[in-house]
Amino acid sequence: MTALTLSTSAAPGLRADAIVIGVAKGAKGPVVAPGAEAVDKAYDGRLAGVLETLGASGAEGEVTKLPSPSGLKAPLVVAVGLGAEPEKDSSFAPEALRKAAGVAARALTGAKKAAFVLPLSDAADLGAVAEGVLLGAYSFTAYKENGKDAKARNGKAPLAEAALLGGKPRDAAYKAALARATAVAEELNRARDLINMPPNDLNPEAFAAIVQTVGKEHGLKVQVLDVKALEKGGYGGILGVGVGSASGPRLVKLSYTSSKATKHLALVGKGITYDSGGISLKPAGHNETMKCDMSGAAAVFAAVVSAARLGLEVNVTGWLALAENMPSGSATRPGDVLRMYSGKTVEVLNTDAEGRLVLADALWAASAEKPDAIVDVATLTGAMMVALGSRTFGIMANDDSFRTAVHEAAEEVGEPAWPMPLPEHLRKGMDSPTADIANMGERMGGGLVAGLFLREFVGEGIPWAHLDIAGPAFNDGGPFGYTPKGGTGSAVRTLVRLAELTAAGDLG
Repeated sequence: MTALTLSTSAAPGLRADAIVIGVAKGAKGPVVAPGAEAVDKAYDGRLAGVLETLGASGAEGEVTKLPSPSGLKAPLVVAVGLGAEPEKDSSFAPEALRKAAGVAARALTGAKKAAFVLPLSDAADLGAVAEGVLLGAYSFTAYKENGKDAKARNGKAPLAEAALLGGKPRDAAYKAALARATAVAEELNRARDLINMPPNDLNPEAFAAIVQTVGKEHGLKVQVLDVKALEKGGYGGILGVGVGSASGPRLVKLSYTSSKATKHLALVGKGITYDSGGISLKPAGHNETMKCDMSGAAAVFAAVVSAARLGLEVNVTGWLALAENMPSGSATRPGDVLRMYSGKTVEVLNTDAEGRLVLADALWAASAEKPDAIVDVATLTGAMMVALGSRTFGIMANDDSFRTAVHEAAEEVGEPAWPMPLPEHLRKGMDSPTADIANMGERMGGGLVAGLFLREFVGEGIPWAHLDIAGPAFNDGGPFGYTPKGGTGSAVRTLVRLAELTAAGDLG
């Protein structure tokens, strides 16, 4: 991880490999953002003109590197676009700062130290920049030849140190913002590592072992139900999905408790460590990234550990439903009927609609503890990607006000999300002549059908939301902002914010 420090030094005299400044997109060309006045002065006040000559506009995601003049000790200035210049007397949005910091951190791969002088109006802005640096500098190197030396991008290590100027090292709010950003980013990057791990190394048993190790480190209670315990407990959904694999399924319960808590938030994550589709095998071209089908469980894991590290005054329980969905002689077949942990029977019409089966058991287990709210996270349906694209997750809920609260939390932390309905007329499509319900319904609106299925397994009277992160969980394209190629850690920051809001009594 990149080391972060708060610095009161002036940018011109700071010894570093580079100075990062912000550039906004103004009405008449690029505008040097507040905080970089001393750097602009070193260019005799002509920095904006120089940047424009070099083709810079201040657009979001834009990076322009230029040599420093004699007045700066750092040899390089990195100007990063912040997007549209804010209106007079307003400041840049935290997400704009987060993205700019992430782009700059990635552009400085190989550097030992960089000074960031992006515009800060308060501690929240400082936290956004810190998050952006740590998330943007991320790289997954474990399976590279020199991975232990953290060398990944063209043989260069990620940015080693970032000095954040404009913060207040002795101010409690700024120190707290830095600590929060560090904890959340480190756990989010841990989730990214898990998502990027190949499935031959991360099966359900291995995932559970990692949770046990990390949980012990942070004083969390971890309970793991193996195949025998799942059979004894009647977890037919999780067993039905994992029965075809040589790697048996697990249900992991990860608990953080606070002596000052008055609320309890339950988080449920889909953890299919590899999804072949089972007997309903996925077509060629759809298998290569299915190691990411445990992204929901990784997000829940990261969020619970973050809550512990932040010492939030709320009880948070994570349920990780872990299984590998494989075809074999023992695998569940289309037409089979499973008896779920809740007692309901489910006719399996498509074994590739497996995520809802493991989640159903975990949701019912979570409901038994009667938490104040339940949120599940899953790479659940391709239909949600068709509806919302690859960067936005869908939110469904059994309560409109709770759905709105979750949506607002996601937007607040910079995770694109959109509220989706649960139309009652779609429920009829899952009627089964054989069982209580089928795991498939109408093809059109498939993401909503999946949400309706999950709702059947939520305890009565408990506010519940379902986050379908199928689109943003794994980035097949090039990196952007603070988002890398591969596992993204989608929903981690939303879950942490929900835990904070629950602790404050402000959720829903």
